[in-house]
Amino acid sequence: MCQPINTLPFNTMRDHTPDFKMHELSADNKALIRNTVQQLFEKLSADGKLTGDTLLEFWIEVPGLKRPRGTFRGGFLMPDSFVYIGDYFQPDAQSLKPGNNYLAKGESLEQVWDDLLDELFYQVEIFTSPVFPVKGVTIELWAGNRQRPEGEWIYAVDRKIELS
Repeated sequence: MCQPINTLPFNTMRDHTPDFKMHELSADNKALIRNTVQQLFEKLSADGKLTGDTLLEFWIEVPGLKRPRGTFRGGFLMPDSFVYIGDYFQPDAQSLKPGNNYLAKGESLEQVWDDLLDELFYQVEIFTSPVFPVKGVTIELWAGNRQRPEGEWIYAVDRKIELS
């Protein structure tokens, strides 16, 4: 006989709100992340590797904090989070140009960067807020293309930075 997976009544809601206060990254840490991401994207674009499937993935390491890491079927480490670059920039471009959604609204490349980085900062803050201040936290950023399904990188550029 099958055992029930969840013993809560069907109509019971559970709260999944994090039990910590969100802390905004400092201006210096935002500048470090911004400069690093821009360098990675410029390299991808210059190498002609910016496509609709291009991802920006990141892993965050917090000193003294161990947490489980997921893996894809092939055993490759899952990122803590990712952003589809094609949501912001034109795929298959030889230089960074605003994506079609931004062009349709007449928005500048600077607006594209602001939107992408706002999303990235928010995602990073989710992982770093429980350990405020963030001194010593490292972020490993990878930008590139993986084999499908999520497997080895076909092409990627990466950089590891330490927050202060």
